[in-house]
Amino acid sequence: MADTRLNPYLSFKDNARQAMEFYRSVFGGKLQVATFKDYQAAQDPSEENLVMHADLQGDHGLALMASDTPRRMGEARPMSGFSLSLSGDNEKELTGWFNKLSAGGKVTQPLVKAQWGDTFGMLVDKFGVTWLVNIAAPK
Repeated sequence: MADTRLNPYLSFKDNARQAMEFYRSVFGGKLQVATFKDYQAAQDPSEENLVMHADLQGDHGLALMASDTPRRMGEARPMSGFSLSLSGDNEKELTGWFNKLSAGGKVTQPLVKAQWGDTFGMLVDKFGVTWLVNIAAPK
């Protein structure tokens, strides 16, 4: 059976490297970054150091991918219409990630006990990505 995964792929204007280094500081793991220059794909000198592809294989099986959007590919769109969700039962780990992700961002819902019994919170990180964190209540 083939191994198939769904990987969030984020698009940034010109700060994909900074965002992915931030996410590595939160989630750990290995980060690989390739620029447009690395692939000889820059059509303008201003594109050379933009990220063509970044791949973070974080600890615990987390994966994020990202790139910058060069001007020639149109206007970079703000991150909207989706959220990244972290869930599980490791309260210490998930609370730590929530706190790290919120640094420089905005907590829109603090981590509190939700109607369904779990602990739940939401935030928009400093790069404009919305995160949902759900910590399962002990059984």
